[in-house]
Amino acid sequence: MKIPSQISTLLAGIVLTLVSLWYGQNHNLLPTAASEAAPLIDQLFNAMLTIGTGIFLLVSFVLIYSAFRFRRQPGDTSDGPPVHGNIPLEILWTAIPAVIVLGISVFSFEIYNTEGGMNPMDHSMAAHAHPQVAHVQKGSAIAAPLIADTDPNIAITEEIRKNAATNAIEEDIPVRKDAPVPGVVSPRAGSISPNNTQEPLVINAAGMQYAWLFTYPDEVITGELHLPVGRPVVMNVTANDVLHAFWVPEFRLKQDAVPGRQSEIRFTPTKEGDYPVICAELCGAYHGAMKTHVVVESSEAYEEWLQSLKVAQAKGEAQTVALNPAEMTDSQYLAPYAKEMGVTPEMLHQLHSMS
Repeated sequence: MKIPSQISTLLAGIVLTLVSLWYGQNHNLLPTAASEAAPLIDQLFNAMLTIGTGIFLLVSFVLIYSAFRFRRQPGDTSDGPPVHGNIPLEILWTAIPAVIVLGISVFSFEIYNTEGGMNPMDHSMAAHAHPQVAHVQKGSAIAAPLIADTDPNIAITEEIRKNAATNAIEEDIPVRKDAPVPGVVSPRAGSISPNNTQEPLVINAAGMQYAWLFTYPDEVITGELHLPVGRPVVMNVTANDVLHAFWVPEFRLKQDAVPGRQSEIRFTPTKEGDYPVICAELCGAYHGAMKTHVVVESSEAYEEWLQSLKVAQAKGEAQTVALNPAEMTDSQYLAPYAKEMGVTPEMLHQLHSMS
């Protein structure tokens, strides 16, 4: 029995739609969703993957079908029948992609605006506002918690720590006029849920070659980020030397860190765990080593960690970052990290000769 072409086309379309929908929801390509905004971002990704899968299968089927159905027959040296165009078909294959692109654009903009994306575009400056972030020399930091009785050449002293916290105040770094300060709630909601009445935790993040420094209220500085689960976070991001990018894949957020300019991101961690913090902007030869992690934990565990860090820093017993001693060059200081990464002098020499 010969199936009419309309019926076979309809069945093929149903199968194509079902396969695309199934794969778009069961791809397992994304890491754990650990922030309040992550499900929204995942919805957009799933929608785009569903549409992309359908288009890929459709185009692949048409190509394969045409290659066999309209192939040249043995001994046939004539040209194919002339084709002068099909106006309805051309309208169809122009209108459908236009509708798809428009729908994705509206959906993307809605999510972007819901997460406060429009407000951070305001780069207006305040003449006398300065973020309290650590500021150290270029190439002088590697994010790693240290103990006071380690090598004195790399142990940060209490005096250096205080200077690092205050240097940024002396720097003329322009910030947004609505940027919050530690311990003060900003009136703008952004991505903070209106149902969450907790006071946002304000943290200043500074990127540098090749480390992240996080300044908590009361000038608590650390190279490791700790956050209480379920509490909104306002993070002011900047850079001390070159462009960096703060990226936590599990939070579905990424923000450029621009020297001399402060950006703001807002999010709420929703799942306890240990997640990587990655620099997503090429910032130098040791860009790949610029990693730390964020620990999302209970409020009690967070407060215990914060208080222990305050006590340790007050006593000068806990260090938050390794500083490069002045008598060591960047190459000497970074040599152990290069060895761990498998970087050899020959590789560096080759890169230098190519630049």
